[in-house]
Amino acid sequence: MSIRTLRIGLIPGDGIGKEVIPAGRRILEALPASLKLKFDFVDLKAGFESFEQTGSALPDATVDVLRNECQGALFGAVSSPTHAVKGYSSPIVALRKRLDLYANVRPVKTVLNAAKPIDMVIVRENTEDLYVKQETTRDTPEGKVAEAIKRISEKASFRIAAMAGDIALRRQKIRESSPSIHSKPLVTITHKSNVLSQTDGLFRTVSKQALSDPKYASVAIEEQIVDSMVYKLFRQPEDYDVIVAPNLYGDILSDGAAALVGSLGLVPSANVGEGFAIGEPCHGSAPDIQGKNIANPIATLRSAALMLEFLEEPEAAAKIYAAVDANLEEGKLLSPDLGGKATTDEVVEDILRRL
Repeated sequence: MSIRTLRIGLIPGDGIGKEVIPAGRRILEALPASLKLKFDFVDLKAGFESFEQTGSALPDATVDVLRNECQGALFGAVSSPTHAVKGYSSPIVALRKRLDLYANVRPVKTVLNAAKPIDMVIVRENTEDLYVKQETTRDTPEGKVAEAIKRISEKASFRIAAMAGDIALRRQKIRESSPSIHSKPLVTITHKSNVLSQTDGLFRTVSKQALSDPKYASVAIEEQIVDSMVYKLFRQPEDYDVIVAPNLYGDILSDGAAALVGSLGLVPSANVGEGFAIGEPCHGSAPDIQGKNIANPIATLRSAALMLEFLEEPEAAAKIYAAVDANLEEGKLLSPDLGGKATTDEVVEDILRRL
């Protein structure tokens, strides 16, 4: 069997991104030789610091390298200014659009010894909804009125629901060889079609159509109105396997679900398109702890594994997940956000040893 080489872009961004992305590189480089997998890394720029230095938060050169030379990337974090800055917009949002990374995938999972086990994946449509950012403001006799366009398309809804179905099937296959709290695959379609009958109504209808494909015959399908979904997510999170939602609801649900496992420092994500994936920890740039060597690297390490899943390297991803879970289950070397005293480097070294 020949060795596969993956070219991976490394985009630290701002703040603690510069500390956790090198940790992601180390975990990939430490994977066992038996996997016959090698990596070629390229350092790339994006973020608010890049904007301040060059006038561009997402340089064209970064996009060109990712599009033409790389199979995947790791993205750290971005510092967002608290006030409007002319010419600045989020580079990760721009990357999603320019590379058509139409799905944001966020697993939320506790380890096996947790008091309340959780094992779900939130699959968020990444390209439309209110995030098309088409807003207007007009003056009326009663004062200003601001309006925003909510765009839901058949194409985007179909492909995000199909991805949710594919993830449900893949998770079920993994369960055949590892313990899980779920006995069968389940996809929960989340919407607000009882009020937004045209937009969310289309998302609901098309998602059900996509998941009616015979290949998803073993997947149970249910739906939840988004406000009910939030309530049940916090009351009974163990019930959920794969949740699929339009952009805004998916954003809110995934950040809320992160609170269920104790820290954003544990939660990975991947921005996924056709044949390309960017692993991205869910935490921010955390300028208050930048340079202190106390940032939790686990979200980045899990994001590296999630990237590998979508690059069709599930065995390599499983090795990383197992090493991270072993660190958390033992609980001796935890970062301060989890109540421990370990440094970033100490956590990484412990996970590398387990790998």
